[in-house]
Amino acid sequence: MDCAKVVGARIVRPNKPVKRMKGVLKVLHRLPFTVAVPTTAGTGSETTLAALVTDSETHHKFTINDFSLIPHAAVLDAEVTRSLPPRITATTGMDALTHAVEAYIGRSTTASTRADAIHALQLIQGNLLRAYRDGNDMEARRSMLRASFYAGRAFTKSYVGYCHSVVHSLGGRYNIPHGLANAVLLPHVLEAYGESAHKKLWELACALKLCDESVPLKEGAERMIDMIRRMNAEMEIPETLPGIRREDIPGLAAHAEAEANPLYPVPKLMTRGELEQFYYDVMEEEA
Repeated sequence: MDCAKVVGARIVRPNKPVKRMKGVLKVLHRLPFTVAVPTTAGTGSETTLAALVTDSETHHKFTINDFSLIPHAAVLDAEVTRSLPPRITATTGMDALTHAVEAYIGRSTTASTRADAIHALQLIQGNLLRAYRDGNDMEARRSMLRASFYAGRAFTKSYVGYCHSVVHSLGGRYNIPHGLANAVLLPHVLEAYGESAHKKLWELACALKLCDESVPLKEGAERMIDMIRRMNAEMEIPETLPGIRREDIPGLAAHAEAEANPLYPVPKLMTRGELEQFYYDVMEEEA
């Protein structure tokens, strides 16, 4: 879907190279009629204004963000997701979860984006493990497509956070699957936000019935993070990511910082050194 968006952008801006479309509002032309048919329940690209591009020369990922990239129509057909293997079902589902969480806890939310994020998370909570365990559970497959759609609609208006900026650097440099990296990194990023994210994570925990309003904010936030870790474990998603090289980390963190600051409305700003820690947290032990 992202490729189709970029092709459409090049059709309407034939003299503008893809690299010059990086950033916000660099297309500014209506694309040809576009119908998006997601084949996984994760990216939400069928409803977003973003197209993610990997630069094969620099091994960095960058986004093109423009309202004209939002598809004119989306077809959510669960049948095309029936054959997804469990591992991809798991990691793409956790991608949708990451979109919803980061959209909710940021500092640029609205009532509608918060509602979309909660709706997405409730659908994911009730259906992702079902789809993972039984790929022919079409009710769960349909619900996950809806969850991905609502999470995409939330983050295209409210944006994401440091988890995504770190993940983009890993995907560009090592070709680590986006959903896998999000699933592994998200608990670490949420913990690092500390008090700045406690209230909103507590709100999500309450919405998912992980706690009630009598539970302190910090405890509710911890329950939300624990739920994410439990889902990862139940779907056999690892706690580390392969291939990260220690000598690459300063450059990766610099790229993540440049992407996130000041574009992403994160709960709190982090330094490049703080971002570096995330790579150390999830890298495999060196021989």
